[in-house]
Amino acid sequence: MVVRIRLARFGCRNRPFYRLMAAGSRSPRDGKHLEVLGYYNPLPGKDGGKRMGLKFDRVKYWLSVGAQPSDPVESILFRAGILPPPPMLAMARKGGSRDRRPIDPMTGRPLDIEGLTIVDDPNTPDGENGACIEVAA
Repeated sequence: MVVRIRLARFGCRNRPFYRLMAAGSRSPRDGKHLEVLGYYNPLPGKDGGKRMGLKFDRVKYWLSVGAQPSDPVESILFRAGILPPPPMLAMARKGGSRDRRPIDPMTGRPLDIEGLTIVDDPNTPDGENGACIEVAA
């Protein structure tokens, strides 16, 4: 059985509240679960921020035994500092070709890497970009 970490929706209409659940991949969204790992309230509170609570040790345990987080949970775990940023590509226009520049995960804007110098790039010929060349005599 594949275990997924995903959100289960609670609350009433127009007032969602989510729990992070470890559940089987075939169980329904609000159905049977293995463990409650935290909560997420997307509505802003009095301080204007979204509320989130996680059981860090249990989330790390489920990730270590192979549980796969869903896409929304992956972004929540990135914001909590548990997972590295997910890979992102920028689209020039809808249905168009993708821009292959890396994206800054905090701002969502493409990074400008033209001014950077790569020291040991395996794609460059020997002698360029400061790579050392040893000559055998």
